[in-house]
Amino acid sequence: MAKVAFLGLGVMGGPMARHLAAKGHDVTVYNRTKAKADEWVKAHGGRAAATPREAAEGQEIVFACVGNDDDLRQVTTGPEGAFAAMGKGMVFVDHTTASAEVARELSEAAGKAGFGFIDAPVSGGQAGAENGVLTVMCGGDADTFARVEPVIASYARACRLLGPVGAGQLAKMMNQICIAGLVQGLSEAVHFGKQAGLDIEAVLDVISKGAAGSWQMENRGKTMNAGKFDFGFAVDWMRKDLSIVLAEARRNKAKLPVTALVDQFYAEVQSMGGGRWDTSSLIARLEK
Repeated sequence: MAKVAFLGLGVMGGPMARHLAAKGHDVTVYNRTKAKADEWVKAHGGRAAATPREAAEGQEIVFACVGNDDDLRQVTTGPEGAFAAMGKGMVFVDHTTASAEVARELSEAAGKAGFGFIDAPVSGGQAGAENGVLTVMCGGDADTFARVEPVIASYARACRLLGPVGAGQLAKMMNQICIAGLVQGLSEAVHFGKQAGLDIEAVLDVISKGAAGSWQMENRGKTMNAGKFDFGFAVDWMRKDLSIVLAEARRNKAKLPVTALVDQFYAEVQSMGGGRWDTSSLIARLEK
């Protein structure tokens, strides 16, 4: 069992930290809103720290799952950041969906201080975090990854090293590109079927068994049809992720016409008041 800290107890981080505690790891938590950290400790044990630096002191592995690049810098290299308490033999694992650029920046800082860094964004959404079945895409060196992989297994069903630091974030960008296109296609299909007067649930049940089948169809087709969007991965978060994707595409000269278009469709959903709706709410703009 490992001594670990977890920074960020949102809809993803809270359950991930819970699984670490349930597996017997010694968990110290930090959250920007201290009351949330205190509530977590009351429910799951462990200890709450007042700052990221305090949380990181004496740990073997420090995990983070926060909002964006700036939030990540704040809990690592900012005033009272975790990196100030980290040194030789420790590892920082970042589960934030952030830029590959910030991953490389923080890895360089970690290397100078003598500790390891792994960028490890996740896929699977809130349900995956709650159920401990996330997919984790990692970047870093093999020896450092080997040390943290058994601990990450506490909340993951798949965890793979995909290359040097930054590779995890780039893989997550590929994941979001795929999801954007899939959700738009599913939205159009359901909208088309409704306009044609078909029994949507029956059609989805049939075509999900064939070449059109996907996780999105299995898990979001029926709720799209019902106009229910009060769960899952929020539009605001998806737009944040797609902004990272499109910025990286500008750097590496990748052509992402569909992704750019779907990003603008999500902007329309935001303008409809759907920023906190699930990403499957793309269908709402077709039916407004």
